[in-house]
Amino acid sequence: MLRKRLFNFFSIIAVAVFLLAVASGCVTLTKAVQNTPLEQLSGQTLNLWDQGPLTLDPAISSEMSSHIYVMHIFSGMVRFDSELKPVPDIADHWVVSDDGKTYTFYLRKDVKFHDGRPLTAQDMKFSLERACNPATGSQTASTYLNDIVGAREMIGGKADNLSGVTVVDDYTLKITIDAPKAYFLSKLAYPTAFAVDKKNVESGPNWWKKPIGTGPYKLTKWDEGSLIVLQPNQDYYGKKGTVNVAFMLLAGLSMSLYETGKIDVVDVYKNNIDRALDKEGPLYDQLHVYPEFSLQYIGFNTSKPPFDDIYVRQAFCYAVNKDRIISVLQKNMVAGAAGIIPPGMPGYNKDVKGLTYDPVKARELLAKSKYGSADKLPPITMTIPGAGANIDDFLGAILLDWKQNLGVTVNVRLLDPLLFNYHLLDEGDEIFTLGWIADYPDPQNFLNTLFYTGGQYNNSHYSNKDLDALLDRAAVEMDESKRIVLYQQAEQLVVDQAPVLPLWFGKNYVLVNHRVHGYDIDPLGVPRFNLVTLGQP
Repeated sequence: MLRKRLFNFFSIIAVAVFLLAVASGCVTLTKAVQNTPLEQLSGQTLNLWDQGPLTLDPAISSEMSSHIYVMHIFSGMVRFDSELKPVPDIADHWVVSDDGKTYTFYLRKDVKFHDGRPLTAQDMKFSLERACNPATGSQTASTYLNDIVGAREMIGGKADNLSGVTVVDDYTLKITIDAPKAYFLSKLAYPTAFAVDKKNVESGPNWWKKPIGTGPYKLTKWDEGSLIVLQPNQDYYGKKGTVNVAFMLLAGLSMSLYETGKIDVVDVYKNNIDRALDKEGPLYDQLHVYPEFSLQYIGFNTSKPPFDDIYVRQAFCYAVNKDRIISVLQKNMVAGAAGIIPPGMPGYNKDVKGLTYDPVKARELLAKSKYGSADKLPPITMTIPGAGANIDDFLGAILLDWKQNLGVTVNVRLLDPLLFNYHLLDEGDEIFTLGWIADYPDPQNFLNTLFYTGGQYNNSHYSNKDLDALLDRAAVEMDESKRIVLYQQAEQLVVDQAPVLPLWFGKNYVLVNHRVHGYDIDPLGVPRFNLVTLGQP
């Protein structure tokens, strides 16, 4: 879920509430936080603020807070280049069979785990099978490894190995998939397919707190709730990093830390964007805006009344004034979304016909539904991540639009932010709010992953045989132009059927200290620390 990466804006709220409590004296930071002198991490150290990861297990990670660490500690056979094309990583090269279903990967012979042990094809097979083993508890294997022959059987507990993965010799691995698919290599760039060390993972349930990977960085320090330090892996087979990376975990207000030189990079949110965009201010020339392949949306649980009725779903979409929310509350930091596929991604269609703001039409559609009027609707609850009594102002505006334009009151239920992404599918109410960041730049990653019947991340429980048929055709279509047409047809169908209300496509606004060079965030939301150098401002 950099996911696949699910993301939401409410973790930010939870952190802000915590930090305000710290500032007011209601909460005391732990001794470890208080006694960690930031000055000790100067020099060739990139200092960052962070909340910390939920897990460092590549087979489990499915949200951005964990993903940043996993992507640097571990690596896989394939990675993305600067143009987001799949290129060799642990694999030196590969050969694809004439029928497009069998990939023979020839692995590099200079790849070592962080403890110095050489990686072999057996390690890659173990890693893939471990991810598919139900005992691992991966929520991502069924999405990112399901094309491999035997994966569905293993994930379903009907097999104890991946029949489609064969070790030819120590440095040759053969993978057979169920049909030729243009996006298969891109899926292998997701952490579910990354290499893990068998001895490491079998050392105990918390093995990932002392991970041994093959990536460009090693985890060398982790003070719970205080500090994480990554150091360059000098045995790394690719571009070696030259700077340490220190993550200050909930160490104070991030903007204050940045302005006092305690951290080198900080995300800018709407409460500080006016200052950052002030051309006469001190922050303007440090501001970088990175495009992001992401979608924020409101989802409707189509398996529960009243959103099993298409007219109710459409009415709720037409009743929301997205343009006002984006301009006033989001301060135009995001781009309004008529459809599902973000700008810049293959398949983006600027002409997709969205369900635009129209209160009159919204009321007409509600009247046309099997319920007939707002007072006949069953109780509706929205599930959001968070704690306390506060919700984001944009959500408040949406709730008000539904009240004023449809006469519908929607209740709100908060789910622990740490559990939200992992348990929403089972614990969601009638409405929920979510975001999705592309894991690979292909429309399949949005349309199949979020809307295919029975999908792990189909939190709307949406099922449409016509959509499934379109997506099945697109999956095996090797002509790129024909694939795009099929995905655009699928996107329009999703928009019309309204299992979700697309809100906006995101961007990353980041302040970067002038001493930091080469810091960049790709549209998948991932910085590459091994490309960063530190110098004079």
